[in-house]
Amino acid sequence: MTADTILLNGRFTTLDRANPQADAVAIEGGAFLAVGREAEVMTHAGPTTRIIDLKGRRALPGLCDNHTHVIRGGLNFNMELRWDGVRSLADAMDMLKRQVAITPPPQWVRVVGGFTEHQFTEKRLPTLEEINAVAPETPVFLLHLYDRALLNGAALRAVGYTRDTPNPPGGEIQRDGAGNPTGMLIARPNAGLLYATLAKGPKLPFDYQVNSTRHFLRELNRLGVTSVIDAGGGFQNYPDDYAVIEKLAAEGQMTVRLAYNLFTQKPKEEKEDFLKWTASVTYKQGDDYFRHNGAGEMLVFSAADFEDFREPRPDMPPEMEADLEGVVRILAENRWPWRLHATYDETISRALDVFEKVDRDVPLHGLNWFFDHAETISERSIDRIAALGGGIAVQHRMAYQGEYFVERYGHRAAEATPPVARMLEKGVPVSAGTDATRVASYNPWVSLAWMITGKTVGGLSLYPRANCLDRETALRMWTENVAWFSNEVGRKGRIAAGQLADLIVPDKDFFACAEDEISFLTSDLTMVGGRVVYGAGDFAALDDNPLPPAMPNWSPVNRFGGYGAWGEPEGAGRHSLRRHSLRHQAIAGCGCAQSCGVHGHDHAAAWGASLPVGDLKGFFGALGCACWAV
Repeated sequence: MTADTILLNGRFTTLDRANPQADAVAIEGGAFLAVGREAEVMTHAGPTTRIIDLKGRRALPGLCDNHTHVIRGGLNFNMELRWDGVRSLADAMDMLKRQVAITPPPQWVRVVGGFTEHQFTEKRLPTLEEINAVAPETPVFLLHLYDRALLNGAALRAVGYTRDTPNPPGGEIQRDGAGNPTGMLIARPNAGLLYATLAKGPKLPFDYQVNSTRHFLRELNRLGVTSVIDAGGGFQNYPDDYAVIEKLAAEGQMTVRLAYNLFTQKPKEEKEDFLKWTASVTYKQGDDYFRHNGAGEMLVFSAADFEDFREPRPDMPPEMEADLEGVVRILAENRWPWRLHATYDETISRALDVFEKVDRDVPLHGLNWFFDHAETISERSIDRIAALGGGIAVQHRMAYQGEYFVERYGHRAAEATPPVARMLEKGVPVSAGTDATRVASYNPWVSLAWMITGKTVGGLSLYPRANCLDRETALRMWTENVAWFSNEVGRKGRIAAGQLADLIVPDKDFFACAEDEISFLTSDLTMVGGRVVYGAGDFAALDDNPLPPAMPNWSPVNRFGGYGAWGEPEGAGRHSLRRHSLRHQAIAGCGCAQSCGVHGHDHAAAWGASLPVGDLKGFFGALGCACWAV
C-alpha cells in the first residue's frame, strides 16, 4: 500500500513493547501504515508520498490529557491573560498593566487560573492595592486556583457586590471594617462563589468563540497535545455551550481529538439531567475527533469534595449515598461510563459503597468508569476499585497546591499524594492529565516533570524518589494509558501500525534533556491523523494550520501568546529565568540595613518595574515602600 506521508531519519519512541524503537514511519489514511526500519518503510513510498526528514530528532506519541476543560476554556481563551508559567509577580503585574491599557470598556481583564503564587520568585499574590493601582477603571478578575478570587474596585462595581450582598453557602465575600466588600472572595471550601462571579463577565460573540477555541487548540498543539478528555464543568451547559466545538468538528477544524463527558448542572435535579441525556445521547456517538465519553465529573452535587487544601477537608452530607445511587443506576443500566471528582479517600470510600451496591444488581465490569484526582486515596480503596473494574485518573494539582497540603497535613502525608507508583504496582488502570484551565495549567510537560521529579512548580520536593516515575512510565501515563479512559485501547497512544497517526517531535529530546528542562519543552512538530497541525523551527514550513489573529484585536493572545508569555521573545516564562537568577544574586548580596516591607531587599524590582513602585513619590512610596530610601 502506498503511504500519504513518510517520516524518516528519526528516533521514534513507539511505546510498542514488540517494536519499541524505529527510525521511520509511514502514514496512510490518518493511521500508521508501517513502523520500523527506513528500508522497510520506504517500500510504501510512491510518486505522491510526502517525505519528512526528522534529521535525527526524537519523536513520541502525541500526548493525551485525561482531564481538562477544553470546551469551556476555548470559549474564553482569547479573553484571558494567562499567568501560566510566568516566573515572577513583577512580570505578571507588568503584563496586567499593559493589558489593562488596551482593553476597552466594558470588557474585563481576566487572569483565570493556571498558576500558583508559589511559582513566583516573590512567593506571593498581588495585593488588592497593587491591582487597583494598575487598573483603577478597568474591571480585573484574578482567580487563584479554586481558593480565592481578587477583584479590583471596578470589577466589584461591575458585578454589583455591596455591603448588602450576602455570603453564599460555602463562600465568603471579605469585607472591611465598615462592611464593604474589599474585593477578596474566598472559597470555604465551595468554589461556587468564584464560578458565579466570573460568569457575570462579558462573553464573546459566537464567531469570536470559534476563533478563540481554534487558538486554544493550537496552543495545545504547540505543547504536543493531540487528544483530550473533556470533563465538563460548572456553568457549561449541554448542548448550548457545545455549539462551537460541534461546528469545528463538523467543518473538519479539530486539531485535538476530544472525548467529552456530560456534567450535571442542576443541584437536586441530577437524575433528571441524566435521564434526559441517556435518552437523547448515545454513548460513543461521534467520530475520532469529537465523541461522547459518558458522564461526569460531577454526578451529584452532594458528592463534590472541593480540593482546596487551605481549608479543612469537607465532610459530604448524609444524603450523598442516596443521591449518587440514583444517578449511578441510571448510568449503569444505560451502559454509560462515568467519572467522579473525588479528592479525599473519605469521599472515595463512601462512593465505593454505592458502586458496590449497584454492581450487585448491574455488573460494572467493562464500563471503564473511574475516579478523578484521588489525592489521598488509600490502598484499600485502590483494591476495591480494581475489584469493580474501575480506574483512577490523576492530575498534577499537587504541583500547584503541594505547599498548602504540606502546611496542613505535613511532609509525611504528602509523600504519596496521590500514590501513583502504588496504583501502577497494583495494576489498576491509571493515567495522567492536568485539570486545566483554572486549577492548574494546561501544559502537559509540567505534569510530566511533576511525576518524574516529585517537585511542585514552586520547587518544593514532595515525593521521595521511590514514589516518582521514570520517564518512560510517565510518558505512558500521558499516552497509551489514557486510551482506556476514553475506551480507545489499541486505537491510539502508541506509534504502531493501525493506530491513529498522532505524534510529536519535542524541541529537545525528552529522554536526554535535564530534569529541570522537562517543564519547558514544547513541540516543533505536531501531527494529528497524519496532518501537521503545528510546525516550528525546522518544521515551520510544514505547518498546515494557519490561523487568523485572535479576536478581538485586544486579546491578550495576540501579544503574549499562551504559557509563559511565549508570544514575546523575552517573555515572562523561561526567558526570564536568567534575569531573575541574577536579580536574586543581587538580593542575596544586598548589605543595606533597609529591608522594604513590600519588596524585602529586592530593590531592583521596585526601581525597574513599569508599575507605580518606580515612582518614588507615588502610590507605593506613599503607602510605605521603602526601596526609594535605600
